[in-house]
Amino acid sequence: MKKRLFMLCLSLMALTSIEAQTQEEVWIQNGERKIYGVLNRPTNGAKKQPVAIISHGFNGTHHFGKDYFAMMAEKGYQCYTFDFPGGSVNSRSDNNTMNMSVKNEVDDLKAIVRYFKQQPDVDSKRIVLIGESQGGLVSALTASEMPKDISQLVLIYPALCIPDNWNERYPDVAMIPDTTRMWNVPLSRPFFLELRDMNPYSELPYYKKPVLIIHGDADPVVPIAYSHRAAETYKNARLEVIEKAGHGFKPNERAKAIEWIRGFLK
Repeated sequence: MKKRLFMLCLSLMALTSIEAQTQEEVWIQNGERKIYGVLNRPTNGAKKQPVAIISHGFNGTHHFGKDYFAMMAEKGYQCYTFDFPGGSVNSRSDNNTMNMSVKNEVDDLKAIVRYFKQQPDVDSKRIVLIGESQGGLVSALTASEMPKDISQLVLIYPALCIPDNWNERYPDVAMIPDTTRMWNVPLSRPFFLELRDMNPYSELPYYKKPVLIIHGDADPVVPIAYSHRAAETYKNARLEVIEKAGHGFKPNERAKAIEWIRGFLK
């Protein structure tokens, strides 16, 4: 009997959680680029709600960001997860990865921030950026370029190593081919040219508000040393380390990261 009651309570809690949020597809225009995303809203009756904008990593999509919907709704946050134009072979915004560029992604994320700042149901003083891997690099650069507009920043194994990696692979501009395949994803020459003079650590100090960095100490793609350096470079940053975690968290590691983010958000 007790077990049945317990299971009934869990079912009611799940229904309440589902009923407490709504989802809709939202397209945002940035010049000629159209950005596809999904917006999750808590139905808590608040006239103005904070918003978290989720940026996926290399060749990722908006699906990654849905992991945050339930927690964000409980915190009273709208949550927007989207596909970078050219950011993935599966992108609904634009699946031609030859159009991918870190600077273009920064420009698209800035357009998304400006969009939500203008929405009447958004608390424009509480806009949070959450970025994974390359999306972490993009979120960090965006926050540094518009520090007054971003209230908090969360970086998940941020790929601050991207300029170092590619400049080491192509030490001379003449070595950069017209097309490079990374994990079977084609990238154009301009992607690498713009990295020549990119130094993320010179940009990070422009953002002085709270930063949470989450990284696994067994990450084979982005060495955790990059996040240690970032934590030291920011004025107000905290680094949380998940032992034995790699690049891309397992479900239990993702759950731990989400709980850290829950506690971090105002």
